[in-house]
Amino acid sequence: MANIKSAIKRNRQTVKLTQRNREVKSRYRTYTKKVLEAVKEGNIELAKAAMKEATSVIAVTARKGVIHRNQAARRISRLNARVKAMVAVQA
Repeated sequence: MANIKSAIKRNRQTVKLTQRNREVKSRYRTYTKKVLEAVKEGNIELAKAAMKEATSVIAVTARKGVIHRNQAARRISRLNARVKAMVAVQA
């Protein structure tokens, strides 16, 4: 256990930040899964709606510093490619 005042404060901050990061990351994974499930089902409308929500959530996750902005861009790009591929196959 920390004895120094600044170390005690850093421990408190770490607990709060870890909790926030865990919540944001969980939300980001949930929305990503919704897109993948819609693509797997072949539901175009649901996939497009889920993609729009997921894009926003992933961007917020990057903006909060939980993931790197390049990682966010890569994940959005890959999800979008799956949705577009599904639309192209069904068209």
